[in-house]
Amino acid sequence: MEKEYANREKLIACAKIEFLEKGFAKASLRSISAAAGMTTGAVYFFCKDKNGLFGAVVEEPLQKLMQAIHQHFSDDMKTDVSHFQHIDGDHDDFAALMISLLYADRDAFLILLDKSAGSSYEGIIDRFIGMIEQHNLALAQKYAAAFPGKRVNRYFLHWMAHVEINAYVHLLTHEADPECALREIKPVMNMMVEGWLAHILEDDI
Repeated sequence: MEKEYANREKLIACAKIEFLEKGFAKASLRSISAAAGMTTGAVYFFCKDKNGLFGAVVEEPLQKLMQAIHQHFSDDMKTDVSHFQHIDGDHDDFAALMISLLYADRDAFLILLDKSAGSSYEGIIDRFIGMIEQHNLALAQKYAAAFPGKRVNRYFLHWMAHVEINAYVHLLTHEADPECALREIKPVMNMMVEGWLAHILEDDI
């Protein structure tokens, strides 16, 4: 059992290198298995197929990130919006958690963002944007209900979802140092929260 686990981990490590260099579509199972000192049959034994091997590289860090985001969503929906006031730094803990999770396995997320074409993870950025937009709509509707005469600014909500995701994508792809990344994202988070509060609602004409 221990040997099987060690072999699987070695295969995944070699796959990560191959996917990072060549992307899913051009990655070779033969090259991956050879680098791991195994036959291609090992891929099918441990991961069923190439897409399964790709998932073995990216799924665990992705799920940890998703769980943290959904917990943040849940906390957001408990906010008493009628009395909420943004204070600089009140999202620093969430920013720190995101940076910690993204940089704990930065290579896996870089693979997801830029090397997943042809896999079942293709279009992951659009999926994240859709998820953020759906949450923001629910939260914005809660705000609108607390302020008569206001309605959700749907265009701003959609645009803001892109901004939120792209802020982290740009940081992850351009900054290798997590400490620098955290320092840079904090003012961006403040700006996004302030912008969200200022513009998510508009007059219901």
